[in-house]
Amino acid sequence: MKYTTRVVWNKGPEELFTDNKYSRRHQWSFDGGLDVKASSSPHVIPVPLSDESAVDPEEAFVAALSSCHMLFFLSLAAKETYVVETYEDQAEGVMEENENGKMAMISVTLKPRIVFSEQHKVPDLSEVEALHEKAHNSCFLANSVQSKININL
Repeated sequence: MKYTTRVVWNKGPEELFTDNKYSRRHQWSFDGGLDVKASSSPHVIPVPLSDESAVDPEEAFVAALSSCHMLFFLSLAAKETYVVETYEDQAEGVMEENENGKMAMISVTLKPRIVFSEQHKVPDLSEVEALHEKAHNSCFLANSVQSKININL
């Protein structure tokens, strides 16, 4: 399987560029036709060079891990005949210096809140934990990164 995106940035007409004071706003385009406004994180490059209203790579990294985990969790829950009504995750990534002295997303904490239909079989806590463990072990992205991934229920 192959996945593609298009990332486009253009220098503004009044920007010198070599002074490092250029806008970091750019666009991500995905194969399904979606365009997303992107920028560097304001935590890394200050506003106005960053755009707070745009998605930054760090947020996208955390969201991608959360989304991958959720999709596997939902699939596994359905296979076990649990009916999920809602799934919400307030995921959080921590970027710090790693053991090699480089800035890295050292951990991502998923905080899923799931509501199961009361009109169907409802899993107990140990069954929910097992589903999360299976989802984590199945997630392609979690298997691709060095960041520690925690799941707080």
